[in-house]
Amino acid sequence: MAETKKNNRISYVDQNECTGCEACVVETPKVFRMTSDGLSEVYNPHGDTEQKILDAMQCCPVSCIHWQDERK
Repeated sequence: MAETKKNNRISYVDQNECTGCEACVVETPKVFRMTSDGLSEVYNPHGDTEQKILDAMQCCPVSCIHWQDERK
């Protein structure tokens, strides 16, 4: 399976919206992890395919994972 092109964007978690459910961590652990505050964060924005990141976005019950332009 080919990796989906990332289109010069990376994901981020709006921690003001995150409920700490861990769904994204379970779905895409190579990209997301939990902080000591019990919230999700992106620790490796290129750790998996764009499709796997999209899957994590879609399983988030509060839709707090978003795309932003990657800064070079």
